[in-house]
Amino acid sequence: MAVYSIKDLEKISGIKAHTIRIWERRYGLVEPKRTLTNIRYYSDEDLKKLLNISILNQNGFKISKIASLDEYQLRDRVLDLCIDARNNKVQIESLMVSMLELDERKFLNVLSGTIIKYGFEDTLEQVLFPFLDRIGMLWQAGTINPAQEHFISNLIRQKLIVAIDNEMQNVSVNGPRITFFLPEGELHEIGLLFFNLMARKEGLDVVYLGMSVPLSDLKMVNQVRPADAFFVSFVSARDKSEIESLLLQLRDYFPNTPFMVNGLQIRELKPGLPEDFAVVSSIKTFKENIRLLKYSE
Repeated sequence: MAVYSIKDLEKISGIKAHTIRIWERRYGLVEPKRTLTNIRYYSDEDLKKLLNISILNQNGFKISKIASLDEYQLRDRVLDLCIDARNNKVQIESLMVSMLELDERKFLNVLSGTIIKYGFEDTLEQVLFPFLDRIGMLWQAGTINPAQEHFISNLIRQKLIVAIDNEMQNVSVNGPRITFFLPEGELHEIGLLFFNLMARKEGLDVVYLGMSVPLSDLKMVNQVRPADAFFVSFVSARDKSEIESLLLQLRDYFPNTPFMVNGLQIRELKPGLPEDFAVVSSIKTFKENIRLLKYSE
């Protein structure tokens, strides 16, 4: 069982610690335990309950009404919202609960309902990417168990691989070649898989190398199948200077090839970029870079 401080609850749920304490005193919604030294702490069950409460409260349910619901009623109300809600935050909070519960069926129900409403691409960009960024930061901070993060990431990965396989059967290759890879030590490939899928939809010739690729291997692959562009992502925690150094190495290895860079660490740290490196922050910016690549042929 995980142990959370009230600051952990605030960070994960988005509910201010002050508000959580008021809800505790006034409605008894969560009941913290105390260590032998009288420090308050919370369990997985407390966190899941608070996330469900947050979902209902943000969608117009008064806290006094929520306090009158038992555990099953609370979950049923949240499930109804997950099926019908148009608020991305509801979907993200619901995915958080399914991750904490290691509940594959709940995760797939939420995901399927969101895809039906918004489509596959918008679901990934507007719901799954913010969700993955959030759990990535929590995992790095040690707030959630790595097994929970791996559980949910692998479910998303399976969905992407099926979509990529379908795309490989249906689309003819008629565009420039782009090589996708993650640098050594980088194992978070969800974003890389997603943009791999987008590249295939655009008809690009894709070389997908995946996780933790040494620069020497990348150079060898490029000698066999020269890239018109590279795509690289940074999610795992690194120093800004480390990222900048690696980007300069890539520029030295491939001095005439454009790079697209993506990932949580690029957005958070905003490292300096060598010439002809472009940040890809969305499907729109990716497609803009693809158009430039096609025009330069």
